[in-house]
Amino acid sequence: MSRRPTVRVRQSGTALVAAGIAFVGTVPFAGGTPALAPLLLIPLAVLAWAWRAGTDVFPDELVVRALIGGSRVPWDRITELAPDRRGRVSALLDNGNTIRLTGITRDNLHLVLAAAGKSATADDDADVEPEPAAAEQ
Repeated sequence: MSRRPTVRVRQSGTALVAAGIAFVGTVPFAGGTPALAPLLLIPLAVLAWAWRAGTDVFPDELVVRALIGGSRVPWDRITELAPDRRGRVSALLDNGNTIRLTGITRDNLHLVLAAAGKSATADDDADVEPEPAAAEQ
């Protein structure tokens, strides 16, 4: 019996559309020469990745899915969730490893935390140093 995640976060739908367009654009090449037929596998793989890749949020764990396979990470093993410069979120685990949370960005992180029953702490802003006051002349 499989249980349903509280929240499912997937890649943007534009990746699905782009893969579909690439597949349609590749068909004339593959139909013209049988040796080029394996080219159809590239947009199909991107389509499958865009459909499957993402993160499922449960109250007790995260399930990070990729094209092939996935990882289950219990919430008690996650010590920190941190966005990078591009806004993508990674989880720092208690053993020092990091895992990229596919589909989770800085913008939807609060939804993931709320679905898991967690909350962002006030310490998030504690790392930011206030700007020094401008000296009056």
